[in-house]
Amino acid sequence: MLDRVTIAYRGAKYEIGQGRGYYGVWTAGAPRSQPLERWAETPEGWSAAWTRFASIEAPGAIVPAGRRTPPVGPGTNPPGETAGPTVAVTAARGGVFTAAALLGVGVILGVAGLFPAYLGGSSLAGAAGELIPHVVYLAAWTASAVLILLGGTRLRIGALLALGLSVVTFGLFLADAGTAVTGGPNAGGAGLVLALIGWLACAAGSVMAFLLRPAPGAEPVTLARPRGAELGPAVMLVLAGLGVAAAFAPAWDSFTLRTAAGQSQTLTLGNAFSNPGLAIAGDVAVMLAVAAVVVVAAFWRPVRHGAVLLAGAAIPMAAQAVSALVMVGQGASPAQFGISPTQATQLGLKISSGVTPAFWIYCGFLVALIVSCAWMLFTPRPAATPATPAPQDDAGTPDLQAAPS
Repeated sequence: MLDRVTIAYRGAKYEIGQGRGYYGVWTAGAPRSQPLERWAETPEGWSAAWTRFASIEAPGAIVPAGRRTPPVGPGTNPPGETAGPTVAVTAARGGVFTAAALLGVGVILGVAGLFPAYLGGSSLAGAAGELIPHVVYLAAWTASAVLILLGGTRLRIGALLALGLSVVTFGLFLADAGTAVTGGPNAGGAGLVLALIGWLACAAGSVMAFLLRPAPGAEPVTLARPRGAELGPAVMLVLAGLGVAAAFAPAWDSFTLRTAAGQSQTLTLGNAFSNPGLAIAGDVAVMLAVAAVVVVAAFWRPVRHGAVLLAGAAIPMAAQAVSALVMVGQGASPAQFGISPTQATQLGLKISSGVTPAFWIYCGFLVALIVSCAWMLFTPRPAATPATPAPQDDAGTPDLQAAPS
């Protein structure tokens, strides 16, 4: 069957209409074998197509095709639209600024939370191992806010980056809050409160930006099963993501205690399931979030946008690995094991710190995840399927009243 084109509105230079499964904009009078731009055959696709058509066509020149009616004036929509393009654009810009402002407020609160007591009376700024992940989160949210403000296709990229980051860090902050709830030496302070409110603001801004209407001409977002050359990398991506999620739970920190008498003992710390109940819930939320984002990213189309969502989730997981290495480099004190400095001196105690095999397994899966993300990010854009030329009547004029068949 031929893919026929129906032209709905014409202007001085361009015309807008519908082909098989898409809406498109064509140059007036040019062959219709390929539209200048196309959008998915959805209400959102029609809205984006009309916005683009109205922006490039001369004001007041738009008329319905095949009808002797007055031109469509500026700010007027085609049938089916309830608000003028100017109103829609204004509303969209307001949403962009609101989303970016929420991210900005969240980052400011997060920065403020670096200095007061966070957990156990210590601030994040006073411990490099704890400071690094939070600085990474704040930097990524800041970059997302800038991309959102730039608008266009960058808006969706910034929204996806911030959304992936917010989904995964929810569990990390929940684990910290769960640790603070137990009270005692791990009681939370003002720094934790500021950080939690900052996360909430960033998450709200991320969701708002994600829900904003995409820019005119943007590729339609769909979920599709990987096929052909995409299948192998997609399987590797899912396996790597599940590996990262599973390897997040075991203990990463290893400590060996040796006395002057030659006695030694090795301890491991950091098992996710040895924490208080709410902290365990936070760690489980992290693992579930990583697995969910990886699966969604594998099916997301355009593939590059799936890679951005995945990058947002991978950033905090990479920051956790860097934090673990920094903390190992700082060494350990006898007080961590309930041994006073006097007792440590009497015993001639020496403590060496390292990481467990589970940590290196985690790093291996994380590298595979990052490689998969890079593959998705630089995957060439698939070529658009050309439309079949519209049928011609006896005079060689395109049949403008033909419906898609």
